[in-house]
Amino acid sequence: MGPEQALAFVDTLPALRWVKVGLELFVAGGPALVQQLRQRGLRLFLDLKFHDIPATMAGACRSAGRLGAELITVHGAAGSEALRAAQIGALEGAAAAGQPAPTLLAVTVLTSWEPARFAAELAIEEPLAAYVPRLAQLAVAAGIGGAVCSPLEVAALRAIHPDPYVLVTPGIRPAGSERGDQQRVMTPAAAIAAGASRLVIGRPITAAADPAAAFAACCQGLG
Repeated sequence: MGPEQALAFVDTLPALRWVKVGLELFVAGGPALVQQLRQRGLRLFLDLKFHDIPATMAGACRSAGRLGAELITVHGAAGSEALRAAQIGALEGAAAAGQPAPTLLAVTVLTSWEPARFAAELAIEEPLAAYVPRLAQLAVAAGIGGAVCSPLEVAALRAIHPDPYVLVTPGIRPAGSERGDQQRVMTPAAAIAAGASRLVIGRPITAAADPAAAFAACCQGLG
């Protein structure tokens, strides 16, 4: 979906309040697209998953903060020094542009990984279920206000990190929908019940024959 398609799409969902701009869409549309989305009154989740040396992460998050992104993703595996630099940069950028202070989200383990392949390909001996909270705790110590995890890890993280810590969960699939490349998935209602703060739901809505109906169905029963 390109920038023009994305703008046309969000206009078909009047109840939409939050939008996620990921790598594919941001590379195509850039900051101009972000501004157009915000001009429509939409709140922005900038999901670019920054992972680099501390100075680069600070600069990238500073720019993201200037754009008015309220949620910004950084990889927890970047380490504590880079996470602290990213947090400082994001707050500086938002303050300089008169924007609200954003919440950074530490990406733990992508929902496309399943445990056996994660261990085999990355040579990480620690079980995925333990590695996720390790990265989340590293981010907390660096001042990061939330994490991205699969819905299968939400309950364990919520038990350790109560509100207002933000837990955002991709890998949300309504009952009967295709998983695609997502491995660790859950339904919207189950993820909320487990303790998720916000859900990321993409293809089950954007690829639906009737996106408005799919959006309404995902929202049904969530309060």
